[in-house]
Formats: sequence, C-alpha cells, structure tokens
Amino acid sequence: MANLTTRGIKAACAGKHDDGSGLRLVKASPTSGKWVFRYSHLGKRREMGLGSWPEVGLATARKERDRWAAELRSGKDPIDLRDALRRAEREARDKHDPTFAELAQMVFEAKKAELRGDGDRGRWFSPLRVHVIPKIGRICISQLTAQDIRDAMSSIWQTKPPTAEKAWQRTRLVLREGKLMGFECDPFTADAAQRLLGTVSHTTQHIHATPWQDMPALYARLDSGSPAHECLRFMMLTLVRYMGCAGARANEVDGDVWTVPAERVKGQEGRAKDFRVPLPVTARKIVDDGKEVWGDLLFPGRSGAPITSRAIEKALDSIGEAGRPHGFRASFRTWVQDTDACDYDVAETILGHTVGNRVERTYARSDLLERRRPVMDSWERHVTGCADNVVKIKAG
Repeated sequence: MANLTTRGIKAACAGKHDDGSGLRLVKASPTSGKWVFRYSHLGKRREMGLGSWPEVGLATARKERDRWAAELRSGKDPIDLRDALRRAEREARDKHDPTFAELAQMVFEAKKAELRGDGDRGRWFSPLRVHVIPKIGRICISQLTAQDIRDAMSSIWQTKPPTAEKAWQRTRLVLREGKLMGFECDPFTADAAQRLLGTVSHTTQHIHATPWQDMPALYARLDSGSPAHECLRFMMLTLVRYMGCAGARANEVDGDVWTVPAERVKGQEGRAKDFRVPLPVTARKIVDDGKEVWGDLLFPGRSGAPITSRAIEKALDSIGEAGRPHGFRASFRTWVQDTDACDYDVAETILGHTVGNRVERTYARSDLLERRRPVMDSWERHVTGCADNVVKIKAG
C-alpha cells in the first residue's frame, strides 16, 4: 500500500520517506529531493535513481518503479539494464551526430597514415586538444554554431595568432571531413566564425638566423667537444634539420655520403624519401670522432637517446648566441644570394626543398649530388675558416 501523497510530500520535512515496493523519496530540503528505487538482485542491495523531485512527480516515479520492478522479476538487474540501454542510445547517436571531440578524434585517426609519427611528431592534434575541445568538445556536431567556435578561440585570436590560425584550420578540416563522412556539419561554420573573430594584425616573426658573415665566429665558439656543440657544428656544415642531425648514426655514412633515412626527413608520411648529403672533410671528421667516442649514435643525450632540441638550444644560450639551429639554413641561403655561390636548384636541393612542379619532378629525378659537393666544400671553408678547424671531441 502506498504511503505517500502529493500533498504529504510537500509538507514532509527533510529525510527519507518510503512509498512502498522499494520506492523512496530522499528530501534534501523542503523544496528539493530525489527518487530512489531500492531493490535486491542476486543477494546484493542496490539503489537506482529515478529522477529529482519535484521535477519528477509521485505518479511518474511510481510508473518508473513499476517498470524496473518488472525487469527485476524477469531476472535482470535494473541498473545494469539501464546502463546498457544508455550506451546503446549513445552509440546510435554517435553514428549520426557525434560530438565535436568525437568527430575530431575520428578525423585524426583517419589522417594518421599521412602524418609523420602518427601525428605525434608534429603535434597535429595539439591545437584542438588544448584550445578547442575543452570549450566545444561536448557539443554535438549538428548543434555546433559559428558563435561556439568564435567563443572557443576568442581568448587566443589576438594574443596568439599563429596558434589560433592552426586551431582554426584544424577545426575547419574536422568540419570538412565530417561533412564528407556524411555528418550534419559544414566547414562554412568555421568560415563564419573567422569573420566573427575579426581580422588580426600580426607580423610573422622568423626564426632568428645568425648572419652568414658571423658563422665562422660562432663555429669557433662551439669548441667544448660536447655532443651539443658537435651536433651544432654538424648542422652548420650539413644544413640538415635538427631531426636528421640529432639521430645521425655512423652506419648511415658511406665514404663521404651521409644518407638521412626517410623517417627523419621532413615531409608527409609515405612521401618523404632518403636524402643523400655530401659530407665535406670537417663533417666527416666529426663523424669519425663521434663514432670513436660515443659509438654508432653520434650525438647522444644524457639518457643515451638522441640529443634533444632543448639541449641544443641551451648550448647556444650558454654562449650568448641568439641565432637558432634552424636559422643556419637561412644563413646559408643568404650566403648563396650574396655571393652567387650556386644555382637556385642546387641551393634548394642542398636544403632538401622540393624543386619544380609534379610533372617536372617526374622527369628530373637527379638529387644533384655531384653539383652539391663543391658548394658544400665552399660553405665548409667559409664556416670553419680553414679545412683543419676541427676540435677533438671530448668524452663525457
């Protein structure tokens, strides 16, 4: 027999009030409470929430109790059954209307095959994970508006333009790919958000490059013989990016040619290729000395893994050098322009840049190795001041 009435509930004080057959109202205050269905399944006592009072009235709470009591009589656990039903509903919803976070993850997983290191190496997902998903990740993609995207990016739009641009581009890509997957979304939503955010006055800050005239002085100051200093010298001489140089191994060098494996060459996954580098005399000396002191890995860090980019930059900071490692490449390119050291194609190939359009590259397949040799030798003579300017590497 029922013990509760609508009027009696309103007048009841805070506490627990049973209605019978397992239904209980737990009043936290005179104006709020929650309904609970108390039952036992396989000898275990459980309590199942049926909603808040007064939003859920007495009659509705009784219907819900009777519904789940019937499931209990059939041998099912009401809580486990309800959880399973909710999971099925979410899965059905996600097939047709995922949240932005879910769609972003789907797009990322689909793109991993073309990203270096599954996207982790270039931190492709980072702008979304840090700046977008915390704000709009839970919004279903069909409900996402330009105002939502604007609000998510407004805090960085003017203060961190490069980061905001990446976040916006990734967001637009997620919406574009989502539309192609058949979901109810449109990349125009991101375009509209960009208009709402307004224009940004931003001057691109290039990586600081040591003037080519100052490269010999810098080379001479890198005289500690440590892995960091030797790696920096190697980068100056070969003009290969940090990723290629930091992981350099002696077994990649054959005579005076160093072959940088495709996995350490910049480019899209599956498109990057091994890159041959003609090594001038001083660079070969660095390889030989590194192999003698440290073994196959030429520039090890403290943990025995390849030296980190931070360790490289700290080495420059310690000698008061403002130029950055990637700037060595700009130093070389400016040297070529100022001295007319070589043709455009040769200079760009030395830097590992793609030259010509797709059709031209189909027929012009040479990596210009022989034409690059004299240029690299000339650059070495400039950087070192003389061919014998090599400091013996020190162990430890």
